[in-house]
Amino acid sequence: PKTRVRRKVASSRKKLTMASIKNKDLLALKSYITAADAIQYDSLASSTLVLDLTHSNLAQRHAEIRFDKADTVDELRRRIHQKTGTPPGSQHLQLKSGGVTYYEIPPGCESDRMLGYYDLPRGANVHCVDADPHSSSANGAYEDTSLVEKFALTDEEYDRRTGTLRDWGRRQREADPAFSLRKHAREHAELVEAKRLYRESGVVRDGFEAESDGTIVRCRSENESGDGPAKEGVSGATTKSAAEVEHGPDSVGHLSLYSRCQVQPGARRGEIAFLGSINELGVG
Repeated sequence: PKTRVRRKVASSRKKLTMASIKNKDLLALKSYITAADAIQYDSLASSTLVLDLTHSNLAQRHAEIRFDKADTVDELRRRIHQKTGTPPGSQHLQLKSGGVTYYEIPPGCESDRMLGYYDLPRGANVHCVDADPHSSSANGAYEDTSLVEKFALTDEEYDRRTGTLRDWGRRQREADPAFSLRKHAREHAELVEAKRLYRESGVVRDGFEAESDGTIVRCRSENESGDGPAKEGVSGATTKSAAEVEHGPDSVGHLSLYSRCQVQPGARRGEIAFLGSINELGVG
């Protein structure tokens, strides 16, 4: 049929395209990733096995799971059960290397035999065929999210509910016409940051004040109180901006040149070569 011919032609074109890639960056990336393949297991003990575990009903692949050659088939089945949910009595095991099955262990057989007996190379694949026709993992039950019934709620039904975020926002707007969720989220984030700053340094952030019990609250406006914003915390420390506290001279007072350090974010490690402010970088 014409459709078959077209599919074969399209497939051959696709293969030809993939084979003709000469992208130097991709080749360099491949070389970088595979550079240590020949020595990746050299640091392991001679009795250590590294196996990939796969399952007939699952797309997932458990890569490079470590075993000892003295471990038995029972231990292998237990680990497969732990990772896939298939009990040992339903596991038909296929030992593969290079994609070729060279040994099979039916359910209930060779349970006490050690893995070293099978001469498994490192990186070999142990494929579990679930022998249970009523297995709970069959037909994508563990992985296919399209089989999960989704909770659905119309906009009108959600609007009629009480105790929801929308209902709370509606009640807040009734009390304060200027209220918005975006404004509330910004003010909440500012309050959390002010509490953190006071807890760590005793400094009260601009626009906030510390009550007698140490609670940090947002300053009342001048219309509500004639006292104005508080400039000192309970500890008597002068109010500084968050940038001055986090990035000022005090923030590096405990450091010294040529000490080892780790930079965040990124977790890069290095050596301190300079201490001080760099005006060209701005705040930070």
